[in-house]
Amino acid sequence: MSQFLSAPDGTPLWVSDVDPGSTPDITAARIHALPALYKAAADGLPTLADKGYIGAGIAILVPVRRPKGRSEQALQADTRTRNSLIRGIRALGERAAAELKQRWRTLQHVTLSPSRIGDITRAASSSTGSGNDHR
Repeated sequence: MSQFLSAPDGTPLWVSDVDPGSTPDITAARIHALPALYKAAADGLPTLADKGYIGAGIAILVPVRRPKGRSEQALQADTRTRNSLIRGIRALGERAAAELKQRWRTLQHVTLSPSRIGDITRAASSSTGSGNDHR
């Protein structure tokens, strides 16, 4: 599992190293991304995330889960609207995930050690002029 951050337009900004096995998103985020995001939140910059980050904490905005066994309509209208807005804005940022997964075919067929995938991803991001070299 690798974590990434993107600009609102989907430009990749940062990619973490890959964690071994099936590390849950929230666990990987706590290790790699959340400390920096909390500082950004304190500076007034909120972060949008998917439902895998529920419980992430301060200024990490995620959609509200619908009640188990119920449709989205079971949520109040303002909650559905908030969810829709978060998903709509995040869709722009998800372009980074699509680029990282599809644009660089290397990642689809990597036979290297998982610890090298983060380096490959950062190099690919940097070659487009949109990434950085932070680790």
